[in-house]
Amino acid sequence: MSGEANEGKLLEVEVDGARYQRIPLRTRVVMPGDEIDAIIAEYAKDAVRPGDLLFVTEKIVAIMQGRSYMMDEIRPRKLATFLSKYVTKTAYGIGLGIPETMEMALREVGTPRILFAAGVSAVTKLLGRRGDFYRIAGDKARAIDGPTPGTIPPYNRAVVLGPERPREVAAHVRSLLGVDADVAVVDINDIGGNILGSTLDKAGEKRLVRILRDNPLGQGHQSTPLGIIREV
Repeated sequence: MSGEANEGKLLEVEVDGARYQRIPLRTRVVMPGDEIDAIIAEYAKDAVRPGDLLFVTEKIVAIMQGRSYMMDEIRPRKLATFLSKYVTKTAYGIGLGIPETMEMALREVGTPRILFAAGVSAVTKLLGRRGDFYRIAGDKARAIDGPTPGTIPPYNRAVVLGPERPREVAAHVRSLLGVDADVAVVDINDIGGNILGSTLDKAGEKRLVRILRDNPLGQGHQSTPLGIIREV
């Protein structure tokens, strides 16, 4: 742990009148077959203090659960190709805007729900309302990550789904730390975020989203999939 912020990010922020450090933890590239117990023991256990919160990106949890797929392993159906053309593209990620990620959304969420979300979204966009697709499709669709040029290899050629049982993962990681600290599995990007599972109450999760609002772990080659929140 360097105690330094990632480039372009602040180490400290103020939320609700309190100041917090967001300390990135640099790791090697996590691969399918790695075990979360070993990753936590190697990179986080000795760094976490009582009263801290350890946050873990959903992506490395999903990868260790075997939920990453190389692009050439995915065969999108025609429906996925059609629907992906109507996804709003942003500068922060592909989302479901390519056939491969849309195909995985159809598999994860189910075709009827994705079609319903797409239909409602098409209507409400005409009325000037945004975001209904993901509100209806849900967290499983929102958590799907597609490949981007800035992503660490080999995941610059992979689709990663959201993690399974994130709340159970958070509780398990807490049991590994050996100190009185909270844990959260987070889906954070440069335009916002969600807490997928944690050992916090609802108020604590809402506060954590505000603490992480500028994505202190970064989106690219930082190799910091873990971080510590520490009140100053």
